[in-house]
This record gives sequence, C-alpha cells and structure tokens, in this order.
Amino acid sequence: MNAPLLYEDASMIAVSKPAGMVVIPARGEETALCLQAALEASRGEKLWVVHRLDRDTSGVLLFARTAGEHRRLNGLFEGRQVQKRYLAWTRGAMPADEGVIDAALHPARKGKMRPALPGEEGALPSRTRYRVLRRWEGLKCGTLCAVELSPETGRQHQIRVHLRSVDAPLVVDPVYGRAAKVENTELGNDDPGVTLGRLSLHASRIVLTSSSGSTLAIEAPLPDDLVAWQAALEDAVQRGACTAR
Repeated sequence: MNAPLLYEDASMIAVSKPAGMVVIPARGEETALCLQAALEASRGEKLWVVHRLDRDTSGVLLFARTAGEHRRLNGLFEGRQVQKRYLAWTRGAMPADEGVIDAALHPARKGKMRPALPGEEGALPSRTRYRVLRRWEGLKCGTLCAVELSPETGRQHQIRVHLRSVDAPLVVDPVYGRAAKVENTELGNDDPGVTLGRLSLHASRIVLTSSSGSTLAIEAPLPDDLVAWQAALEDAVQRGACTAR
C-alpha cells in the first residue's frame, strides 16, 4: 500500500492518499481493498474516517485514532474550522486570475451533484475560492490552467461541479468533465500513450487545530504521476507546442 504517513500523534494520523483507492468501500466492493482497512491492517489499530477524498483524488487525508478525537475532528469540519487547499488542472480558462465561485449545489441522480436552480428547495450553499497559478495556451486540447482552490464549504464533489459551472472542468474528469484521460498528442507530442489518466485534482494542504490546541498544517507533496504531468506541460512549452504565463 502506497499511502505515506504525513503526520502522527496520539489521537490522529494523516496520510498521503494515492489516486485510485477508495477511503471506504463503495457498494459491492471488498472492504479489505479500501484505504481505511489497509491502514488498520498495517498499523494494527482501529481508525475512524474523518473526511473523504474521491477515489481518483490524491492528497492529505486524516484518520482519528480514538472515538473522542473522531468527534472533535468532525466538529471542526462541520464548524468550517478546517482550511483545505487543492491543486487542480482545468481544461478551459478560468473566469479571472482569482475569485470566488459562489454557487449552491443540489443532489442529482446516481450520487452526483449539480448547480442548484434559483430558489430551488434543498439547495446547499457552496463557496470555493480560487487562484490561477499558470496558464498554457495554444495546445490542441485548448487552454489549460493550474489552479489553487480553497473550498469554504465541504459539499460532495464541490470543486469538480464548481469548475464545470464556470466552463473550466478538470482536465481529466469522466463524470463532470470532458475526458477520462489526456493523450500525448494533445500536448503536441507524437509519441503514443497517455500523459494523464486520472482525476487532475490533489488535496495539497490542511490546516486545523490539533488536540493539544496548537495550529497544525499538513501538506502532501505531488505524487509522481502529477509531477510527470507538470513536466509534460513544461516540455510542451519548450517544444513550442504552446505558450505559458
């Protein structure tokens, strides 16, 4: 199991979740294949799930080691006292270099979410702050952006739906985006193969209050596949396949 430990104390742990692994099993899936079960087996202790990341999202993930810490951490998340930061790569230009996507969400069919209609009953207020870090223009797949996002609410699939709502979905997102992968040819490279084949989203940082009362910041470095993805984009710039700013 490749889930490097990022932080540990007597009451909680933080790991760097790999893409492609569920936190808890989906319906019909084997419990032993989920991250919670794998960590419990390798560590020989019970762990409580505090929050989740989508199967194909990588990054910081917290687990409580005691029931009391589980309640405390849940209270922090529910009270919006946890700061979260994500890195995403979008297919399409963001509306501005920085701003806020303030769009209520509503449950949709098959476990999905969608933007709520004006005045719709059951709408969930949702806000995501964003800042564009870099833009690549002139590629065959259109304009791409590297974006830092800070969700102020914690709705299911919030970042993915918010990005789609401003016509800049994740580069790779088979549910809310336009593609399930990025081919090398889309970056102006004639070599056959896939440059990126999973959700282009990474939970990079969490800031919260520890059980001792101190401020705790936990960061997850980019995994190898996203490091290679960034390198491929910069290689496209060097080859003249696109421009970047």
